[in-house]
Amino acid sequence: MARKNKTITLPTSIGFGLTDMMGGGAFTIIGAWLLFFFTKFAGLTPVEAASIIAIARIVDAVVSLFMGSLSDNFFKFKLGRKFGRRRFFLLIGSPLMLVYVLLWVTGMHYLYYLLTYLAFEIIAAMVLIPWETLPSEMTKDFNKRTKLSTARMFISGTGTFLATFIPGQLFGILGQDSPMSFLINGAFFAVLFAICIFISFRSTWEREVSPEDMQKYIDAKKEHKSFADNLKGITQTLVDFGSTFKVKSFRKHLLIYICSMTAKDAFNAVFVFYCVYALNSTSSLAANLLSFSIIGLPGAIVYGFLMIKIGPANLFKISYSTMILCLLGYGAVYLYHPSNLLLTLGIISFVYQIGRSMLEFVPWNVFPFIPDVDEMITGKRREGIFASVMTFFRKSSVALATFLVGAVLQAGGFVQKAPTQSVSAVHTIVGIMLIGVIGLLLVALIAAFTFKLNKQTHGILVDEINRLKNNGSKENVDPKTKQVVETLTGYKYEKLWGGKTKAEFPQAKAN
Repeated sequence: MARKNKTITLPTSIGFGLTDMMGGGAFTIIGAWLLFFFTKFAGLTPVEAASIIAIARIVDAVVSLFMGSLSDNFFKFKLGRKFGRRRFFLLIGSPLMLVYVLLWVTGMHYLYYLLTYLAFEIIAAMVLIPWETLPSEMTKDFNKRTKLSTARMFISGTGTFLATFIPGQLFGILGQDSPMSFLINGAFFAVLFAICIFISFRSTWEREVSPEDMQKYIDAKKEHKSFADNLKGITQTLVDFGSTFKVKSFRKHLLIYICSMTAKDAFNAVFVFYCVYALNSTSSLAANLLSFSIIGLPGAIVYGFLMIKIGPANLFKISYSTMILCLLGYGAVYLYHPSNLLLTLGIISFVYQIGRSMLEFVPWNVFPFIPDVDEMITGKRREGIFASVMTFFRKSSVALATFLVGAVLQAGGFVQKAPTQSVSAVHTIVGIMLIGVIGLLLVALIAAFTFKLNKQTHGILVDEINRLKNNGSKENVDPKTKQVVETLTGYKYEKLWGGKTKAEFPQAKAN
């Protein structure tokens, strides 16, 4: 089912990006509303509600860790050779998206909510991790990858907007206290996600498996593997995961990504509580303010242009600084209660969503270029492993952060189903926004000042890889190229491309 026309056109880019309707939409709804739904309508305590999210994401994180390696090697199976080692998971993930609606059923017990949420998280990881590697599979060109990623983030922004706009409309129609709003919302998005993922399956392609890798597979099939051999294979996979941290650019990228995305999730988790309990307003107001996420749609086009012109590090700085200022603004609104409350909140929320949409745009636009840095060290293509490690740490950190939010809320005196909350509970909600969220953004901002991977440095790196692949001599390296390569990899040039990194990366070899 491989596509014959493998040109990165606008329809191709949109088709690829449609999967992030689920990535942007489902997790925006979950981040903003699931904790609120569990405590207000399902009758769970903050700790019970947060523990569901935390447990599911930890289990999912472990599954995700191996998902990339599985997709890297899925060509070994007949299904992988027929449908694609990455795209097969889109094909089966599409109908499984219908599980999403089960999250929003009321009147169930703790175990039901835990199992349904766990199932959805695993299905989402099964789809997203292989899908996230596709830009690296489809093209090596920086601008074409940026085109794919820009379309992806435009679709993600659409999903984020719909995920905030539609619940607000349902609250207005069915009332603030109707759990049916959540169930209808879940059914609509479950069908939408299934359709979008199937379109992505039909719109994308993968790089052909090299004859060398195929021959290794054929040779391996002839060998009987003992338990010790299988254990060795698992150990090697874990070693491969650990080796990703030896890539300097990836370490910095992961730190920025985890801190900033966890900050965004912590904000989403408490913002509805902030509006309903700290400002004594409604969930409709919270939904309407969050719906300013629509700025992510035109923003994705602008950010794609800026990504090329000023580089990811500068976009990181603009994003985090903007969000920190807005969070301080939310704190000021709580303290001083301005007379023009709605206008003030509207302005702060609009600006915040500019920073937030930029925060979500940049990391996965940077990701396709990380495996190129790794190739300079190892001589291998390991997109799936890097995607797995990113997803593992993202979900693990979010699990911990979500549980801490629930635990801190309960310790602060929050009571489930109560129409109002105590002063200490309200102060806890505001404190999470001003201390927890801002603290994480400050760490990401500081790290962004040392991030050096951009279009120019990536181009120099790829040119050097191609030169070495064409039997170029390492002794003839240009001094500027040498400096750039060392900065991005974190290794002395002499250790790269078949050098002494073999001791640290046992499977490293120059192609």
